[in-house]
Formats: sequence, C-alpha cells, structure tokens
Amino acid sequence: WEHHRLFIETFLNGSIPAKRIDDAVARVLKAKFAIGLFDHPYVSEAKATDLLQQTKYKALAKEAAVKSIVLLKNEDNILPISPDIASIAVIGAEAAETRLGGYSGPGNGRVSILDGIKEMAGDKIKIWYAEGVGREAIKDQSIPEKYLSYADGLVTISGLKAEYFNNLQRTGEPVFTRNDKQVDFHWTLYAPDTVLSLDHYSVRWTGTLLSPVSGKYQIGLEGNDGFRLYINNRLIIDKPQKQSYHSIMQDIELKQDSLYRIRVEFYETQGNGRIKLKWNLGHPDSTDRKINEAVQIARKAAAVIVVAGIHEGEFQDRALLSLPGSQEKLIKELAATGKKTVVVLVGGSAITMQNWIDSVKGIIDVWYPGEEGGHAVADILFGKENPSGRLPITFPLHEGQLPLVYNHKPTGRGDDYYNLSGQPLFPFGYGLSYSGFSYAHIELEKKQIGKKDSVKVSALITNTGTREGDEVVQLYIRDLLSSVSLPVQELKGFQRIHLKPGESQKVSFLISPDLLEMLNDKMQKVVEPGDFRIMIGSSSKELWLKDILRVR
Repeated sequence: WEHHRLFIETFLNGSIPAKRIDDAVARVLKAKFAIGLFDHPYVSEAKATDLLQQTKYKALAKEAAVKSIVLLKNEDNILPISPDIASIAVIGAEAAETRLGGYSGPGNGRVSILDGIKEMAGDKIKIWYAEGVGREAIKDQSIPEKYLSYADGLVTISGLKAEYFNNLQRTGEPVFTRNDKQVDFHWTLYAPDTVLSLDHYSVRWTGTLLSPVSGKYQIGLEGNDGFRLYINNRLIIDKPQKQSYHSIMQDIELKQDSLYRIRVEFYETQGNGRIKLKWNLGHPDSTDRKINEAVQIARKAAAVIVVAGIHEGEFQDRALLSLPGSQEKLIKELAATGKKTVVVLVGGSAITMQNWIDSVKGIIDVWYPGEEGGHAVADILFGKENPSGRLPITFPLHEGQLPLVYNHKPTGRGDDYYNLSGQPLFPFGYGLSYSGFSYAHIELEKKQIGKKDSVKVSALITNTGTREGDEVVQLYIRDLLSSVSLPVQELKGFQRIHLKPGESQKVSFLISPDLLEMLNDKMQKVVEPGDFRIMIGSSSKELWLKDILRVR
C-alpha cells in the first residue's frame, strides 16, 4: 500500500512525466492486443461451463498423476499392497481432502485418496478410516469471535473494540475505531488502514472473553514483539520491546459461562505487523484423543496407510520443513503398533523426516495429484501401476543444510558439517520402482569433437525385475576445468522408457554444443575446449556410467 500511495502522490503532483506513464501503459496494451483481448474480450460462458463438466480429460489427469508419484521408501517390499490383505486402516484428515494446490480451479469430479482406496479395495478388503490429525495443531487457535464481545451503549457486539492510533504509545484520540471479529492479523504489504503509516502505528483491543468450559486454559499472544495482554486488568503477558517474533502462552483458570475483561496492546515500527490472540482450551476434543482413536482403528487392521500433508502458499513460506501440527506424533504412534505402515505425503515441496522415517516401511510422495489423484494413488499402492516419478528437487535431512542443491558450485569446502552430514535425505532425480534396472555399456561415438560438433552417447538399460515398468534415464555433464566457476554437475537430458521384465533398450542422447556451452566472464555464450565428464544414471547420486569427452 505504501508504494501505491507514493505513486498516486507523485502522479497527481506531476513528478512522473506523462511520457513515462504513456510508455508503461503502451507496453501493457500491446501485450493485451497481442493475445486478442480487445478482439475477443469475452468467452462463451456456456462453452466454459461445458468444458468444466467434460470428463474426456480425466484419463489424462490420472496418467499425469500416476507418472508424477515418487516412491521414496519401500523397505521389505511393503508395497505394492497384497490383494489378499484382509483389512487396511487409512488414517489422516488429508486422506479425505482433495487439495489441488495453489491457484487451482475447483476441479471436475475430484476423487480423494480415501475414496480411491475404497474403490480399489471393493468388497474384498475392509477399509477402516480415522481422521487422526491434520496440518493444523488443535491447540493454540485464534480465539473465535463467538467468545469475544464488547458493549457499545446498550448494544453488545461480538468481537472486540479496536482503537487504531497514528503513534506508538496509544495516546490521544484514536485515528479510527472499528469492530475486529478476531485478533489475527498479518499486515505485511499494507497498514491496517490507508490513514495509517505502514511502519508507525499502534492498536488497542478491548472487550470481554467468555469461557465455554471450566478448567485450566492456556491463553496468549503470537506475533512481532511489542505487545501486552491483560485479563481482568491484570498484566499476564508483557513483551513491550521490539526484538523478534514470539509465541507466549500463560496458564489461567476460567469458569464456564463467566465473562473476563480482556485488553490487547500492540505497536509496529517496521511495517511487518503480526499479532494473534489465541488459546488452548484443553477440552476433550484434543490432539491426544484423536491420535488415540486412530491408534485403536489401526490395531484392528492388517496394515496402515497414513496420509499426511504440508501447508504452503504465497506469503506462507515454511521455516520448518517437518510435517506441521501433530502429524509426526501420529505417524510414530501408529508405527509403534507394529502394523505395516506406509506414509503418503501430500504437498508441493520438500519435507524433512528424520523424526519418523525409520519407523515406517514405505513412503510415497504424491505432490498435489489432481482431480484423479485418489485413483492414481490407489493404483500405485495396490500395484496396478508401477511408480516411476522422480524428484525435481532435493529433500534435505535438516533445514540447517539449506540451500541444498545437486548443481552447486565447487567451493572447496567439505561436504559435511561438524554435527550433520552434508548429504541429502533424497537427492534430485531420485525415485524407486517396483522393478529393478541395470545400466551398462556407456558408449561415446567419438572421444574428441570440435566446439561446433555434436556427438551421441548411449547406454544399455535392462529391467532386472519381475514387473514391467518405466525407468527415467538421466544425463548429467560436468565441465572439468572452466574459466569461470560452473556447477559440479548439471542435468542435460532425460528419457522415460518402458521395459518388460528382462527386456533391454539402448538409450541415446545427442550432446550438441548447446549442452556444453557456458557464459564466460564477458557474459558471452561459448564452448570452451577441455574435458567434460559425461554421466548417466537413475538420479543425481546414482550415476552408474561415466566417460570423458574432450572438446578441441
């Protein structure tokens, strides 16, 4: 908002030349003309609705989901699930959802993972389901509007009375007063209102708090420092100085249906105001109860499938890469039952697993598998499809390793930390299969080429397993000596091939000059003479075949 306000001011006072504005507007209009927005500004609503209801693309949606699912762990060949199994416990709120990922439409006939498993199981396999826990922790929730109120004359209004000041001390008359239903704000790109500065304001919320049950509560504040909380005029949280971001909870005894005066004070000096009034009721609808219910369901089944997920999105970056809420605790307690346990991960980015990975036999990452995701996941779990997805990112052991990428520059440092390995949990390009594949006989057509020449490299890939399946053959190249620092390896090509048991196929890649070129210190694209390491394998770590190509 501050940038927008500054633009308006400079536009109105003539500080920005009209020619500069015309130039910027012209470029936007040119792009709109180029894509036909002015020739055909509207689409047929009937046609759009018809397209949304069509099912002819659902087979493609399912194929895309199947080919993207990555098998990360399959100890003792726990997967695929035997068709003779008597019963399966499906655990996790994520199993019943059908999340399509950020900026996705509503989908067309979305199939949840739970429904996909039930459909695959049919009448032969008993499916038990328990919600368990989801991505959000049950405790420390924002205090809902229905438990907050204040008096305005003879009228009682839900929420809290909010007074906003254009100073940091909450002195004088507030610039404005309004009703805030909850105290749960994140003012990052804008101030609470246009009449306030982004980086210089304070707020006071007042009213009463209704206790729904009797007992010991935890109540507190979370956000950027510079806050206080009063209950019945008693100061219970005092973090007045700007230092960092804190979550502070205090125990307090409350009686059912009783009202307690509440006051929250907050100020912001940098333009990143965050403040939340929250509590943990401690009532029977708790995390432990939900986990115990899931454990009891799991004990009745022959195997357990836990579906867990992460929360992410624009302006919702993850500082911790572990599973959020109490999902890790859920996984560990389910695995402790001794039942064969498989974890299905839902989400679009890396997840750390050191707290639970050794407790489970199988892990698959399904990303956001789309509207046909439930069917695709079931096909993989029950072996109707053979997993062949590969990781497009690196999974770290710990956040302390970040940034962790396969194509890092050679820095001269060691690969390890004093108290942590420098190796990833799962490397870029990684993915298991229900089949096995061997790599042999790398062959370069020529060992030496000119800078403008191309050469073909090939390898023999064999399915050594008992099932047909896809293998993703990957080509990596490293310039062994260059005038500027280059990555230790770079993915330059890949091919997905399908092989029957015992079948072999010769896979070839054309190494053309564009695969060998680099930007020199003058920012020119060049192919420098020297030796290039040619590597072929099943991931950025498992590089089974290597040779040297010399460029003259």
